[in-house]
Amino acid sequence: MSKQSFYLTTPIYYVNSVPHLGTAYTTVAADTLARYRRMRGDDVWFLTGLDEHGQKVEEAAAAADMTPQEWVDKLDVEFKDAWKMLTISNDQFIRTTDDEHMRGVQALVQKLYDQGDIYAGTYEGWYCVPDEAYWAESDLEPANEEGERICPDCNRPLKYVEEENYFFKLSKYEDALLEWYAADPDCIGPETRYNEVVSFVKSGLRDLSISRSNVKWGIPLPWDESHTIYVWFDALSNYITAIGYGDPARADQFAYRWPAQYHFVGKDIVRFHCVIWPAMLMAAGIEVPEHIYAHGFLLTKGEKMSKSKGNAQTPASLVERFSVDGFRYYFLRDVSFGNDGNISMESMVQRYNGDLANDWGNLCSRLFNMVDKYCDGEVPDPTVHEDEDEGARLKEIAATLPDCVEDRMSKLNYGAALDAIWELVKETNRYLEESAPWALANEEPTLPRMRAVLYNALEAVRIVALFTAPSMPNTSAEVFVRLSLGDIWKIDDLVEAAKWGQIPIGNAVIKGDPLFPRIVED
Repeated sequence: MSKQSFYLTTPIYYVNSVPHLGTAYTTVAADTLARYRRMRGDDVWFLTGLDEHGQKVEEAAAAADMTPQEWVDKLDVEFKDAWKMLTISNDQFIRTTDDEHMRGVQALVQKLYDQGDIYAGTYEGWYCVPDEAYWAESDLEPANEEGERICPDCNRPLKYVEEENYFFKLSKYEDALLEWYAADPDCIGPETRYNEVVSFVKSGLRDLSISRSNVKWGIPLPWDESHTIYVWFDALSNYITAIGYGDPARADQFAYRWPAQYHFVGKDIVRFHCVIWPAMLMAAGIEVPEHIYAHGFLLTKGEKMSKSKGNAQTPASLVERFSVDGFRYYFLRDVSFGNDGNISMESMVQRYNGDLANDWGNLCSRLFNMVDKYCDGEVPDPTVHEDEDEGARLKEIAATLPDCVEDRMSKLNYGAALDAIWELVKETNRYLEESAPWALANEEPTLPRMRAVLYNALEAVRIVALFTAPSMPNTSAEVFVRLSLGDIWKIDDLVEAAKWGQIPIGNAVIKGDPLFPRIVED
């Protein structure tokens, strides 16, 4: 049977600053789903990249005494280095300065212009430079004491602008959008974001300015090069230009990959992705994506993390302390995808020491050491032990994992999926304590049972490594190496691989260093 395409995207990140925890969180969540779907046999295409045009980039480059191209080239390296550090397995990295992307965007806007969905007009109103967003008077609070109008999203002052623009007939697609939402309530998640979008569209849509005459760092309109394309219209198009839209040579790829199964976005850009983007696709006669899922903000002491508040951490600083897999595990286990998540160094240390050092890391260390000591460092033969109930609870939990994890991952409930896997980790630790193989090794009559106990524990560890591989890829790969099982990333049938009893008898078992050395706080 041929594999099924699974196309997954993150937002393309704006290059006015370096990667931060928010962008890392989105990307790790997407990477975990991509790795999981590959192990379930899907033909995954995982896209991430950079949004490199617009006024903010011009300003950031000028402040750094660089040209816009020099600036975005510098940030390109920093983002790619960050994703390499976090073992992100993206299949493609798009930049909106790529020639193929720019040609695709121009093909899209030309099509909409030719069919009358884009027209010339005058924009007069409030504009947020940091968010690259226009705001209607009705969306805003009265002026503050300084006489400023404030952006409802980022709480920074707005700028009043009046200029000749080209407009997209967004209002024309109001009914079509509402019909889509009603027909497929799962198209936007979580439910709070769905309700927010439906309410917003029902309140009425205004046509959207899609060009700027005073911003030179952007893609020129093909019929009027005195205008560049509004950065959001440019950026949103990346999801189709990346896979071949506007390129006749890649038409087959586009037909195969589109529509996307998931766009992962932050909740602050939901309206762009759930209103403007599907309207653009409808206008172009292209299918809408299957799911757009918005995660929440990362909070410290109830506040959104930001450099200005002095509460921001860099991914690199946390990886240095907790390791890549410790970093990934914490954010997947403790932050419910779709909701705001309160994070702290204290909770990270607690989760790392409790789950990773004590539960999982210690299980592997003590087990591999016992196999080395009592079985000459080889997977023992359990068949001479006649007790058929030996390890029954381990087998029972392992048998439930494929369906349980699939159900929870299909709902993007990463924490619940890890909870289910941790039942097997904890039960294996309990099994070793109760069976006491070190005592069984002291008497000849109990040696067969000792071998069976260690075999069952090794098999449970193998299965745990399989299911934790998407979230903790480095650790699972290392466990497979220590069990002499080869490359874990060649597995594309997780259900079959997770069936009990597949660890080969006689395989070398390597002790190795602790997988998660315990963190001792100062």
